[in-house]
This record gives sequence, C-alpha cells and structure tokens, in this order.
Amino acid sequence: MGILNNLFGNSNKEKKEKKTLPWIPLNTLEQLDEIKTKSKDKAQLIFKHSTTCGISRMVMNMFQETYNLSEEQADLYYLDLHSFRPVSNEVAVKFQLIHQSPQLLIIKNGAVVASSSHGGINDLELQNYI
Repeated sequence: MGILNNLFGNSNKEKKEKKTLPWIPLNTLEQLDEIKTKSKDKAQLIFKHSTTCGISRMVMNMFQETYNLSEEQADLYYLDLHSFRPVSNEVAVKFQLIHQSPQLLIIKNGAVVASSSHGGINDLELQNYI
C-alpha cells in the first residue's frame, strides 16, 4: 500500500498547513452599507464564493495561499452566495456590477475600484488598491 500512497500523494510527509485569513462573514444587507462607510477609511474586499462550484473552490484556495494584506490594510468579507442569495443580489445592485462567482470586489470611498472573477482574481495586485 505504501507504493500506491506515494504514487497518489498520500505519503506520511507533513502536510502543508493551510493559511487562515481574517474572513468576516457577509450575511446581512445592512453590512453592505457598513462596508461602503468603512471603505472611506480603508479598503474593503468582498469575496463571493459558490460553495457548489469546483472552480470557485480552486480559485478561493489559490487566493488564500497568496493573500498578503494585513487587517490594518483591508477588511476581507466572505459571501457564501448560495446561503445568502439576497445579499449577493444586492451586492450587484449596490455596487453596479454583473453577478459572477467566484468574484472579488475591492471597494474604496464607497465605490468598486477593481473587481475580477474566476482566474483573474489571483491576477489582481491587491497592494495597488490599498
């Protein structure tokens, strides 16, 4: 069994520790007004995630590995768009964007200064928007 485990990557080597991000759950419509207000002092990021989509999961995992902003630089919100569909719909209306998932919005001074979806999320240079 050891050969099969090694072939398929299930060796007893130490597993890479998963990076945890300072996610703030986004689950109420009221939070969207708070985000707009808070964006006047520091960048607000919203990561819209589809929990049923493999591509969304892959993009989110890559985002987590490369995310390098501190909590002083930006607030990072996580939106499970299936569990909180009305909030997801209102994000599109309030910030005047077409709904996509996965999708990352960067909000400053009450407006979206950058957004991207799918693989483009990990191409955004977040430091440029802080």
